Amino acid sequence: MKKLSILFLIMVLITIIDSCAQLHPQANGNPCEQISFENIEPSESDTYPISVLNIDSLKKTIVVEKGVFIPMEDGISLSANVFRPKKEGRYPVVLSFTAYDKDKGPDEYSPVVNAAYLDDFNLGTYEVSPWTMWEGPDPAFWISNGYVVVQVDSRGFSKSEGTATLFDDQNIQDFHEAITWAGTQPWSNGNVGLNGVSYLAISQWVAATKNPPSYLKAIIPWEGNTDSFREVLYHGGIPETVFTEFWAKRINECANEEKPLPPFPVFKRIHKKPHLFQKISPPPTIYLNTIKVPALICATWSDQGLHSRGSFEGYKKISSENKWLYTHGRSKWATYYSKDALVFQKNFFDHFLKGIENGFDSIPSVRLEVRESLEKYKVRYEKSWPIESTKYRKLYLEASSNTLKAGSSSKTETIDYDPLTDNASFTYTFDKDTELSGNMKLKLWVSTSKGSDMDLFVAIKKLDTEGKEVSFYGKLGYTKGPVSMGWLRVSERELDTAKSTPWQPILTLQNPQKLSKNEILPVEIEILPSSTLFTKGESVQVVIQGKDLFCHPSLGHYYTVNKGIHTIHTGNKFDSHLLVPVIPD
Repeated sequence: MKKLSILFLIMVLITIIDSCAQLHPQANGNPCEQISFENIEPSESDTYPISVLNIDSLKKTIVVEKGVFIPMEDGISLSANVFRPKKEGRYPVVLSFTAYDKDKGPDEYSPVVNAAYLDDFNLGTYEVSPWTMWEGPDPAFWISNGYVVVQVDSRGFSKSEGTATLFDDQNIQDFHEAITWAGTQPWSNGNVGLNGVSYLAISQWVAATKNPPSYLKAIIPWEGNTDSFREVLYHGGIPETVFTEFWAKRINECANEEKPLPPFPVFKRIHKKPHLFQKISPPPTIYLNTIKVPALICATWSDQGLHSRGSFEGYKKISSENKWLYTHGRSKWATYYSKDALVFQKNFFDHFLKGIENGFDSIPSVRLEVRESLEKYKVRYEKSWPIESTKYRKLYLEASSNTLKAGSSSKTETIDYDPLTDNASFTYTFDKDTELSGNMKLKLWVSTSKGSDMDLFVAIKKLDTEGKEVSFYGKLGYTKGPVSMGWLRVSERELDTAKSTPWQPILTLQNPQKLSKNEILPVEIEILPSSTLFTKGESVQVVIQGKDLFCHPSLGHYYTVNKGIHTIHTGNKFDSHLLVPVIPD
């Protein structure tokens, strides 16, 4: 009650301040209508993307123990389900932690799967057993391959006792104790691996920090963010409102009594102000450099605005000597449960949990999926990420021709656009087949005719030889996504010079600096990782505007700050350019 009273007082104070000073930005210029996943109805031609495996033949060979309680040192217990082979023996353990209720099977999955019924969305299809919890490994697959599967409700969620929190020190302690429990059971060979998607991936990053018990031998964080402040809550300093608010409500609904996040009205108000949010409800910090356990990390080009960035950062920053990066550009869950991905996961665990010399340790560390179109791609292997052979190339913006040029112009030019209704675009046509794989960076010189701030939304697009856009998979199976995206609230432009690289600017998000009317400022915008082949005659195009690039039920920014007319300055001292990662032939 005390915590709720304090939060209520904070909400009242914020409301008074907002009413008097009108400090919060307004939702303007966004024509997208927010969609409720719960209200999406399939048409007669729609099919549910998930089919349920018949497990009758497996039941005779499997022991299922539900509601097993794992005691914690502080006296509370976590609830677990254990699936193990009936045949006597000691087996490696595949363990997952969830906040979404381990007992909910495919018929009770998150309502986000209803996006499959929307136009321009394709979640793909996949098959799982009825024992498979949301975004978790399928017990039927792993037990059939000689593993025990343990599903655990995180503290304070579903049937686990205690107070719900999100990835704090208490969670780390819980995860460590559960891993020890799984590693010391009579059916365990003492080798535990973690596996799962999204929350179930983030929990692995957290569990692998701070010297986990020796029983933890490998992790498979499949698409999990590692810096929720930058990667989910605020994109370039702009509040993401659609998925964030959906998830904030859902995670509190999943918790039992005391909620891990402030009440939604409080959350929504403080979310508008990133610096206030950091003080009242600071997101967890994951110390990636402390992670040393072998890791198979999945990172995707198609989950931008949620898990894409964090997965790549995880691969780059963990200290593990044995780490692999599995990239793809398709639908999240259909890929996770696909035959190719399951074989990759199994071979990884077979090597590190069973000790099988299957050659996995000789596979180059990066599985690179290079896209050509929505469904066409090629796979090859690289030794590192970013790719060692990358040659970074500057393509300079030329305002008068709306083009990107290999060389800078000596002539100063400008291009204007209304941030609420229009955009500015610049195009470069390749004279030979060119692969762009890695981070891009957009440097701009910008000004505004009115107001003290600007929101910049950037898309990198591929155009075919006829100038038509080639679309790719985006978040939640969206089929009309660009190559990549980036965002920036100009007042948050300050760079962390210690962490930034020439190809990846990192914002401090600690020192907001407003701009004056018609003040010309340089800014650098991080463009999220991608891998795309442009054949001869095809083009790369950068689009810059002041609002969301497309309407999406799980990605949106409804609190923009734009006023007046935006201007981009090019040529001479205004070296506005797109830095692209070219992979030599």
